[in-house]
Formats: sequence, C-alpha cells, structure tokens
Amino acid sequence: MADEKLTQAEAQGVRYATELEGHLRWLDSFSAAALGVLAVASGIYTYLGVTSLLDNNGALSFVAAVSYSIAVSVGIFVFWSYLMRLLPAVRTVGSRLGLFVSMLFGSAAIIAMSSWLNAAALAGAAAVEQHLAQTVQDYQMSLEQANEIAVSAQGLERDVSRVRQSFEDLSEQEATGELSGLAGRGAVFRVLRQKSQELSGLQAQITSQQPLVSAAFAEGNQILSRMRVLTVEPGPIEVRSVEFSEEAVRLSGVITQLRQLSVAPLVSRAAEDLSASVVLPELDGRTEENRAGQQSTIQSVLQVLGQRAETLRRAAESVIAMPAPNEIMYTPISTADAVIRYAGNFAPSWAGAIAIDLLPAVLVFILAITHAAIRSGKARVGVEDTMTIAELRAALNAVTDMEDALRRAQPVSSPEMPPETDGDKPGQDQEKPQNA
Repeated sequence: MADEKLTQAEAQGVRYATELEGHLRWLDSFSAAALGVLAVASGIYTYLGVTSLLDNNGALSFVAAVSYSIAVSVGIFVFWSYLMRLLPAVRTVGSRLGLFVSMLFGSAAIIAMSSWLNAAALAGAAAVEQHLAQTVQDYQMSLEQANEIAVSAQGLERDVSRVRQSFEDLSEQEATGELSGLAGRGAVFRVLRQKSQELSGLQAQITSQQPLVSAAFAEGNQILSRMRVLTVEPGPIEVRSVEFSEEAVRLSGVITQLRQLSVAPLVSRAAEDLSASVVLPELDGRTEENRAGQQSTIQSVLQVLGQRAETLRRAAESVIAMPAPNEIMYTPISTADAVIRYAGNFAPSWAGAIAIDLLPAVLVFILAITHAAIRSGKARVGVEDTMTIAELRAALNAVTDMEDALRRAQPVSSPEMPPETDGDKPGQDQEKPQNA
C-alpha cells in the first residue's frame, strides 16, 4: 500500500509539473514582447526627462537624448531577459544568492539612470511649481519679519516722545522757578531744552520713516501676489520661471529696503549720545549760593538724563535683538532636480517611475517559484517516467537514425573462399588412372 500511494503521489507530481510547463510555454510566447514594451515605455519617459536637462535644443542634443533613451531601453530589456532565464534555472543557494545580489545592483543602476528621469517627465513641471510655491512662502516670511522689525522700530517713536516730553516739562518747571528755585531761562533751562530739541529731531526722523515702511510693505505684497499667480498660471514652466526670477529680485530689494528703514540702531546710538554728549552752559547765578543750586540741579538733571537714555537704549536694543529675516535668494531649478528635492510630495509619480522599470523583477520571482515547483514535482521520478509520447517518439526516431548511421559506417568484408583439397594443391602430380 505504501508503494502504491508513493506511485500515485509521483504521478500527481508529474501531472502538476507538466501542467506548469504548459503554462510557461504559453507565457514565454509573449513575455519577451511585454518586456520590450516596458523597456520602450521607460525609454520614452527617459527621453522626456533628458530633454528637460539639456539647455540646447539643437540636433546634437536631440541625438544625445535619443541615444541615451535607446541605451536605457536596451539595457533594461537585456538585464531582465538575463534574469528571467538564469535565476529560475539555477539550483544552488550560492548561485541564487549571487544572481539576487546582481539583481539588486542592476535595479539600483536602473533607478539611477532611468527612474528619476521618468519621475521628472511625469511630475517635473509640478515639482518646479512646488519649488516656486515654497520660494514664495519663504519670501513672504522674510518680508513679514522685515516689516515687523521696521514697525517695532517705529514704535520707539512713542518712547522718544515720552522722554522728550519729560524734558520739556522739566524745562517749563525751571522757567517758572519750580525746579532750581531760580525762575527764568538760565543754565538748567538751556540743558533741558538742548536735550528736548535733540529728541524732537529724532522723533521727527522716526515719523518720516513711517510712510516709507508702509509703501515698501505694500509693494512687497504686490510682488508676492504676482509671484503666486506665476506659480499656478497655465503655460510652460520655463517661461514662468524666468518671470518669477525677475519678481524675486525685485522682492529681495524691497526686503533689503525694509531692513534699512528700521530706526532701532539710530535710536540706540541717540540714546548713548543723550547722556554722553551734554554741553554744560556757564552758570549764570548772581551769587555763589545760586550757582551752587544750579550746579546741583544740573547734576540731578544729568542723572535723570542718564536714566531716560538707558531706558530708551534698552527699548531700541530689544528691537535690534529681534531675529533678522532670512536672506532668501531664488535659484532656478530643473525638473529633474525639483523631483528629487520634493520627492516626498510626489510619491505616486516616483512609484510609477520605479514600477515601470522594476516590474519585471516580479516576473523573475514568479518564474523562479514556478520552476522550483516543477522541479519538486519531478524530483522523485526518473526521466523515463516523465517523457511524453512526442518525446518518446522523437527518442525512438533518434535511436533508429543512429543505428542506420552505424550500419552505413561499418566496412564491407570479401566473400569466403571454399577450402582447398589435397588434389588441388600445386606441385603435386595427380595420379592418372591405369588401364587394367
């Protein structure tokens, strides 16, 4: 019973292997054509990707692009044809591992020479538009930061006005005699007026910058609006990129202008000079006591002046310490470079570009598994048990042909002579019969 079951299993394995071999013969009839179509399609997209990298559109560039795309198509077809034939046929682990490693290296080479160009052809224009949109966002952030610094610096005008007003109030008190006790416009009054006028000039300068800041920010927003339109506007991306570059240069100038319109450094320097550069007038008190009172009041004024200057300087330094806008410079980019830089945003295009080149790898694995199944089905039977009627007929015909060839090649021997008798021997006289 055990032998009978083993025979049935062997017969089932042979039928299973034969069925798979029939399927493979049918699939082999069009596998090469299908592989050729995939290779040609990859070559076409490679050609489109190469043309996007070439600056010159002359005949030489055309020939170069066509040659490269043909080389890619031939390379892909030959590479996968080798693997589809050899990898399923080898049986040792070392051979399979070696061919598998070769397939990995070859796939990496195909991606390097073809897939990224295919992705550039599929999503190159969209990737460049993504680059333009990202650049617009960077410019917008830089413009807003520059405007924020300029507006914050304009806010120092209130601090300057407050300090100026405090010195004017003190000067009015000195004029009425409420500060030093000596009414009039003496030495103390002149010191206070001196600093009040300095701060008044600084305040006027800050106020004059306000319209310039508003105009620069409005112009920057207009340029940004035009750049956004160029990002999504229909038409060739190359033409739009050139116009976008021109607008980017204009916007960089506006951002630089906004940075220069910040009055924070000016206020900081004015605050340092406020207490350091004081022209002390000659004391004009009639008596020594009056002059001593003026000197004491001036010292108090200088002390207050130093405090106000320090407060103003700190306010200006806080504006100066704000993060400066980033230096943005638009750099034109090709479609292939854009696809690589923004690969995460175009995963479907990358998947399609790689799949068209590496899809035959799936066929290689399918063939390897099928051939392994065929060998497994025939492993426990001999060759004579797996021969079909056609194969047996061909084998018999081959044997017959071999026998005929051997028969024709055998040399022909001469016929045998009859044995000689004693009377036939030469040199012997034959006895004649005697008459009685």
